[in-house]
Order: sequence, then C-alpha cells, then structure tokens
Amino acid sequence: MNTIKQKEKIAYGLGDAASSMFWKIFGMYALFFYTDVLGITAAAAGTMFLIARVWDSFFDLFVGIMADRTKTKWGRYRPYLLWFAIPFAVMGAITFFVPDLGSTGKLVYAYITYSLMMIVYSLINVPYASLLGVMSPHPRERNILSSYRMSFAFIGSFVTFMLLQPLVDGFSNMFHDGSVTANTDAGISTAPIGWTLAVASIGLLCAILFFLCFSWTKERITSINNDTKGSVKEDLRNLLRNAPWWILVATGLASLLFNAVRDGVAIYYFRDHVQLNYKMAVTGWDVTTIYFLVGQAANLAGVILAPVLSEKYGKKRTYMIATALAAVFSAIFFFVPNHIGWILFMQAIISVCAGYVLPLLWSMFADIVDYQELTTGRRTSGLIFSSSSMSQKLGWALGSALTGWILFIFNYEPHLAQQSMETIFGERLMISLLPAFCCILAFIGMSFYPLNEKKVKEISEALNQKRNA
Repeated sequence: MNTIKQKEKIAYGLGDAASSMFWKIFGMYALFFYTDVLGITAAAAGTMFLIARVWDSFFDLFVGIMADRTKTKWGRYRPYLLWFAIPFAVMGAITFFVPDLGSTGKLVYAYITYSLMMIVYSLINVPYASLLGVMSPHPRERNILSSYRMSFAFIGSFVTFMLLQPLVDGFSNMFHDGSVTANTDAGISTAPIGWTLAVASIGLLCAILFFLCFSWTKERITSINNDTKGSVKEDLRNLLRNAPWWILVATGLASLLFNAVRDGVAIYYFRDHVQLNYKMAVTGWDVTTIYFLVGQAANLAGVILAPVLSEKYGKKRTYMIATALAAVFSAIFFFVPNHIGWILFMQAIISVCAGYVLPLLWSMFADIVDYQELTTGRRTSGLIFSSSSMSQKLGWALGSALTGWILFIFNYEPHLAQQSMETIFGERLMISLLPAFCCILAFIGMSFYPLNEKKVKEISEALNQKRNA
C-alpha cells in the first residue's frame, strides 16, 4: 500500500539535488581549484583530502547517533535540513575563497575551510539520508524513494555542470583585475573571484532546495522500542555485529572509489591528453564540461531503469551485473582512440552502468535498518545511514588522495602548457584501469551480501506484525 504522494517523493529528491550540487563541485573541481587557483601542490591537496575526509567520515557516525536521539516537533531528522541549509551555502563560498597569504598560509586555510565544509555537509546530509528509513515501512516504496533521490541527485549534478563554468567565467570577466587568467578559449577560468561567487550562487540555490525538502516531507515510522536515549555503546556494538552492514559498507566504498578517481582526473585528462580546444560559444562549456554532462545524463538513465530491473532480477543481482559491466567498459576505455566521439560514447555506456549502483546501494542500507531493528529491537536509522555516508566519504577521500598522489608520482606540474608523456599515461590510467579494478572489488563484495529479496520481504513482514502488536 502506497503512503507517499508524488509531491513528497519529489521533495525528498530535492534534498539530494542540493547535496549533489556541492558534492560534484568538490569531487570534480576541488583538486583543480586547489592546484591551479589556490596554488598548492597536487600531493599536498591529495593528503589534505584524505586527512579531512577520513576524520569527517567518522564524524558522520557521531551525527547519526545524535540525530537518532533528536526529538522535536518536526521529527528526528528533518530539523537538520532547516538548521544547516544557510551554513551549508556560506561555508561553500568560504571554502572556494583565495586569501592573500603565502603558500603555507594558503595550505592551512585550505585544511581549515575544507574540514569545516565537510562537517557542515555531514550535519545536513546524514540526517537527510536517514529520512529514507522513517518515511515508509514498505521496501518497494523505499526503493522508489531511493530512485527519486538519485534521479534528483544526478539532475542536481547536471545543473552544477551547466552553471559552474559559465558562472566562473562570467564573474571572472566581470571582476577581473588582470592579475590572473580570467578566461581562455578552452579551459575554465582560474581567477579566484569567479570561483568564490560561482560557488556562492550555487550554494544559495542549494539552501532553497533544502528548505523545500524540509517543508514537504514527513517522518512516519518510529522504532518498536521508541527510545531516543538508548545506549550509544550498545547501538555501536549491535552495528559492529551486523555482518550485512560490513559487506555493504565495503562494497559502497569500492563503488565510490570508482567514481572519485574517474571524476577527479577528468579535467586533467581532457586538458593534457585529449587537448581539444573547443568551447561552445552560447553556453560557455568546454569539452570537459560536456563530458561531465553526458555522464550525468547517462547516470540518470541508469537510475531510472534501476527500480524496473531490480524489481525483475533483485537488487543484489542487478548491482553485480552493473558493476561487472562497468569494470569491462572502464578497462576498454584505456584503449579507446583519442577521439571525442569515442570518448563520449564510452562515457555514456560506463555512466549508465554506474547509474544503477547508487540507488540500489541506498535502498539496501534501508533494508539494513530493518534487519537491525528486527534483531535488536532498536531502529537506528541515523547511525546506519551515517555509516553509508561514511563509506561514501572514505571512497571519495581515498579516490581524491590517490588522484593527487598519482598525479604527483607521474610528475604533474600546474600551469605547464604541455605535460610529459609520463604524466599523461598516469591520467589515462586513472580514468580507466584503476576504476575498473574498483568495480571488480565491488562485484566481489556484493557476492557475499546475504539479504536477498526473499529475506528482505520476510524481515518487513515480521516488523509489521510486531508494530501492529
């Protein structure tokens, strides 16, 4: 029986549209910003990503525990969307600001602002993700909500890619003081003012979407044992004993590592290897942005098809097929000719496969919430979804760090007009074979996942009987 109306499904999706708009900026443009705009080395930026995100990943668990124990007239999780929407936007602009400091001062500023941005991101994104576990008791409906979430996430990413470069270039030209490159015929501007104002503009849009998500969604489910003050130690002990949770976290980590490495190196790959000096005059997009847009459109197609295929074949089997295909096509990408048509074609195929993965992953974390409640009597949605956010951030942390480190190992030099063949080989490796290896790890991990469709249905029915009783 359906309890979620269309407006609420859309509203829930708007929350991840907002999160994803910033997440894509940090995942695909942050390394370039830090090396070519702020002016720190790729190795220093990679190390910063790892330290800040690993620490913040474990902060997610604290946020999840705190959210599970929050009690307001709006519920446990929704209030965080209201409280942190504005700080989310403000910290984004501050993070992409370039202070007038020396190299050491800029590195310290990067560490502080990036870490604070990740903390604010946790304070709004973990409770948002936890909403999925309390909006509906029906696994099929949660699967649909998860697909709405990921559909709007990719729409949000698409909007970011459409807006970011034109905004950066436009603000750079508007306020250009001549001290740095305001614009080029092909690449995105490296003028600091353009980046600050562009991210601030997108942040304002994110805040509005968070407010709408807060206003139009509803929390419906309470735990069998509706206790907001349960033992943190006991909740953590129960989580660590949850074998399906361990498998899903490891699998999610590998999947996010796949995305982080491919996305993080793309801007370097196109500038140094493809070297196609092309920009659409009307939109202001360069070929890298077009590559990202094709990927997001293909991701969205995969997300839309995910519920249909998972309904027919099951979540686990669909997930494994998608990761296997993504591994094969990513490996083929290494041997693709340096031709934009072939590159975009392969990007579309790989991204459709990747689009299946994330909605299934989030939906399976909701199944883990049910499994945990049935076995322990406590519904710790915040804790479990914060662990999924933790795996996401660890994946991006390791992926971003690896990207920076490998660029450094292969002797990447910022502002160098022509990178060496050694550097270009490293960039090709990171956009193809390394992501393929991550998909293989995700496939292997999912093969051990025990909660198939039959088991999930049994758990849901048992919980409904207990709640009715």
